[in-house]
Amino acid sequence: MLDPSISLAFSMQSNRGVYALLLGSGLSRSSRIPTGWEIVLELVRKVARLEGADCEPDPEAWYVERFEKQPDYGELLDAIARTPDERQALLRSYFEPTDDERDDGAKMPTKAHRAIAKLVRGGYVRLIVTTNFDRLTERALEDEGIAPIVVSGPDQLAGLPPFAHLGCCVVKVHGDYLDTRIRNTPTELEAYAPEMNRFLDRVFDEFGMLVCGWSADWDTALRACIERAPSRRYSMYWAARGTLGTSADALLTLRAGHSIPIQGADEFFDDLQSKIESIEDFNTPHPLSAAVAVASVKRFLRDSSHRIRLADLLDSLGRALAAELRDGPFADVHSQVNRESVTQRVRTYDSMTSTLVSVAAACGRWGDASAIRQLRRVLDRIYAVRQNGGLNVWLNYQCYPAALIGYAALLGASLSDNLAAVAKMFENEVRGMNRGTPLAQILPPFCFLQDPEGWGRLLEGMDRRRAPVNNWMEETLFNFIGDEFVSRSEFEDHFDWVEIVLAIACRQSRATTQSRDWFPPATFGYRSAGLESVTARINTSLDELDEHSPYVLSGLFGATTQECREAVVALNQFVPNLRWW
Repeated sequence: MLDPSISLAFSMQSNRGVYALLLGSGLSRSSRIPTGWEIVLELVRKVARLEGADCEPDPEAWYVERFEKQPDYGELLDAIARTPDERQALLRSYFEPTDDERDDGAKMPTKAHRAIAKLVRGGYVRLIVTTNFDRLTERALEDEGIAPIVVSGPDQLAGLPPFAHLGCCVVKVHGDYLDTRIRNTPTELEAYAPEMNRFLDRVFDEFGMLVCGWSADWDTALRACIERAPSRRYSMYWAARGTLGTSADALLTLRAGHSIPIQGADEFFDDLQSKIESIEDFNTPHPLSAAVAVASVKRFLRDSSHRIRLADLLDSLGRALAAELRDGPFADVHSQVNRESVTQRVRTYDSMTSTLVSVAAACGRWGDASAIRQLRRVLDRIYAVRQNGGLNVWLNYQCYPAALIGYAALLGASLSDNLAAVAKMFENEVRGMNRGTPLAQILPPFCFLQDPEGWGRLLEGMDRRRAPVNNWMEETLFNFIGDEFVSRSEFEDHFDWVEIVLAIACRQSRATTQSRDWFPPATFGYRSAGLESVTARINTSLDELDEHSPYVLSGLFGATTQECREAVVALNQFVPNLRWW
């Protein structure tokens, strides 16, 4: 029988964001943070000391006999620390480390917290439900550059976005240690507010569940949420040291779940995160997969009777990539923006698009108008999975995969003067955008990024580049399809051609609605030799072929030879004005 921890790793890797975590106090055991109930008993001891009484050996029993009610966290704090500042100072002593404790690793995020944060960063986990009051999970997430949405009370649930756009959310069902409303006593744990019940009902119905560090013995209300969940669409896994207790075993049986025996939370989550990374490494597209796809495309292009098979192949590749983008990096548009996070995401995009980049280059070089229209459907499908809400930097970088594929198609067209056919890729406005936008106004980095210099310079090694995203794409495309060119120098010449063609096409597409005096800046802004060589190539074609030139037939520069010449002149006049180069 397959080890359940391996089954869990495969399931989480192939279903990004489908599994939520339910974490209890066992997760923080190695950090030496006391449980909520241990803090309540310590507060009772302080009250007894103030009254000159001895509450041992049973502080709870002493408190009930003395005050004729169960100890209440908020009331105990009020009795011991009268002002908000005094209360916070008292609570911090239980949850926040001193310098000596920090040096000793106490009250700091554990290996388990760190591994969970990496799972969130990878998009495998988006929702964490916890009974813990501490902030170790939040600290670990922040250290990974993730700014989670934190909910510590039912009143905060109303403003949450839909699950599909949630990003990373930590729900502290029993409250936060600085909130006097935290739940500790059996009475407090018997029922939740209606808002929290409704939220948790959806969680246990719509998500798979990985439970760790929670016994289920005392949390009556939380048990009830799991018991009444109607769905079994995704599995429940329960990681626990030793044998599950009666309550936990009953819940696992009810949910037809799987138990995972572990030595501790630190070892378990570290191992889980490692297993998922190994699966990802194994699933990285092998170079041969791209070679096989390209060979199939070339074979289908040779014979028009295979046009349906070509359409099916392109559609299949487009669907697969769109699904990966929708459930992977595209899903997280709220995490912290820094050099590491931007570089990692763009590298992930590069890996995910590698096969389609090679296929697009083949279509651009050898394809007819019909094949190019099928390739355009791939771009539409990719654009359609873009999200609307989130940080602008992530939202705009969602255009990067399609831009990389579009550039590859144009590089192929450059090798065989196939621009007239590839121009079919630019027909109609792009689907899946908030408003209709021509493709020529989306593909250039200086079009799809609002801050192409600033955000682009977050990419590793690009901090001093003039056109950082363009340079990154150039390097990526050379790595993927550089073998199609005689040399790196020849590849660079064709890359300059792509950027100049796109710039002029962008200017033409803006003609009816915006100023015609602007071109999206690119490498041609500082590679003067490239600009001179490409414009000479275009002018030679116009001179020799006139109205039959692919630049005229494409319609990307204008409808006539004269309009195409004017577009080239306008570009040459525009470049010297790029003072910021």
